[in-house]
Amino acid sequence: MPLQDERPTSTSTAASEDQSSDTELSDRCDSTTSASDYECSRQSFTSDSSKHSSPSTSPPKTITLDEVMASARDLCNLRLAHEIIVDRGFRVEPSQLPEHSLQKKVKDIIHQTFWNRLESDLNDDPPEYEHAIKLLEDIRGVLLSFLNPGANRMRTQIMEVLDMDLIRQQADNDAVDIKGLATYVINTMGKMCAPVRDEEIKKLRESPDDIVALFKEIFRVLDLMTMDYVNATIQMIRPELQKHSVEYEREKFQNILQTTPSALNHTSAWIKASLEEAMQAMPPAEKTGDADKAMKALPSPILVINTAFVRFIMGTHNGPLPETLMTDEARLGEMQRRAQVLQAVAAILLIVYSSTGEAFTGLPALTERLKRMTTVLLEGMHSPSFNLAEALENTSVQICCELNKSLAERGLPALPPPLQQTLKGQMASITQDNNPIRALVEGRFQQYFRVILSIPISHTNPPPVPSGLGLIQPELTALGIGYAGFASFNKQVYMPFYMGIIKDLLFGTPPQEGGTAASGAPTQESSASQSPAKQPVA
Repeated sequence: MPLQDERPTSTSTAASEDQSSDTELSDRCDSTTSASDYECSRQSFTSDSSKHSSPSTSPPKTITLDEVMASARDLCNLRLAHEIIVDRGFRVEPSQLPEHSLQKKVKDIIHQTFWNRLESDLNDDPPEYEHAIKLLEDIRGVLLSFLNPGANRMRTQIMEVLDMDLIRQQADNDAVDIKGLATYVINTMGKMCAPVRDEEIKKLRESPDDIVALFKEIFRVLDLMTMDYVNATIQMIRPELQKHSVEYEREKFQNILQTTPSALNHTSAWIKASLEEAMQAMPPAEKTGDADKAMKALPSPILVINTAFVRFIMGTHNGPLPETLMTDEARLGEMQRRAQVLQAVAAILLIVYSSTGEAFTGLPALTERLKRMTTVLLEGMHSPSFNLAEALENTSVQICCELNKSLAERGLPALPPPLQQTLKGQMASITQDNNPIRALVEGRFQQYFRVILSIPISHTNPPPVPSGLGLIQPELTALGIGYAGFASFNKQVYMPFYMGIIKDLLFGTPPQEGGTAASGAPTQESSASQSPAKQPVA
């Protein structure tokens, strides 16, 4: 249970996912787990089938700027597709600059300068229409982008009414009707917009004759319609992405790896540390005939990968974020924080109930109050600026008050002052590495996550929580199901890469024809042979 800055900060600034999205991810991923997903756990590292996971790379080469940009686009597409797949509530929102930031001030000044110039041009005698025509051309492009491929009649009408060549000829003869064109644009927007924008269209139709203000409002509403269009498109493509999510994400990551051979360095270090931990826990194998010496048995690939995921959720992975987890950086960071707070809450509740005896047993309402209060007071404990000692002191004071209040309600005497001091001291001591309560809770958490990660379909029948963690059973089960679902999907996508890394770490990989294998990247044959069954729509 790393506390405060002991946990590596591997989270992004994106908004964290809620518990329902974790459950949704678990439901979708666990429901698609087939026998093929766990076939690699039964494969021998030295069998012919392990050759499919052998890394395959080309000789070192110079990476061009175009290749770097292509790799960046693949990573961006991978992140976007992954969020669409796992987060049913994913939406694109308009970007908002901070209110008093320099960027917003510059943007506002530039926009205001443009609108002032447009107003000046239209008030000239004769009026100058060049900027207004440019705006109409931009509006035409946005309207056309909203049309489906088969909307030929609407497309033809827009092109005829907003014919830029004709409008320029009319402007040269001072015969262009800017107000009439703006009215046509508003009516066309009303035909295309979602029902939620009908009120905005009504306001545009009722706008005063100030053409500059009208154009500003038209562009504002067009921006809203663009977001509606993008989000509607996301909803339409989500089922298709979910069908092919594993193959798509693996292909995109393979493209990144081909351009950036070092794209598995952090993952390799993560797997290496987990392999070492798994091998230390393995029992000795039978003694060999050549040497009267017991050898360690080799862990299965699934055991190594599960160990890696347990290390990550427990915060014992101190290196950089593995590349294969980057698409879930914010989601994983939130899960880590929830696990950290739950461990602290479990330790505190264990101290309370083991020290106070039977006076507070059988009071579920009191337990829930203590749990909620402790969770709130320890929220943010992952932050380096969080004063954990002070928070624990406040928590102990509040808990003692709640306990005394419960005793008073039942007509019992308050806790003796020495017992209250003992409780406060024990709670403050959970920050120490050698604290027995802390060690016990950490061990039980690791035990629970090892079990739930090893169950093929964990969300339908989750394992019972270990002894001592029953007071946080609902919260721990929800976290475990969400994390197991994430790990299941991640293993489906990246297991060929993990297999290559493990095989290389254990045995080394012989040089391949045309280059040295060192990246853990699967060949095309590997991807095809180990591709799991396609996922149904969630």
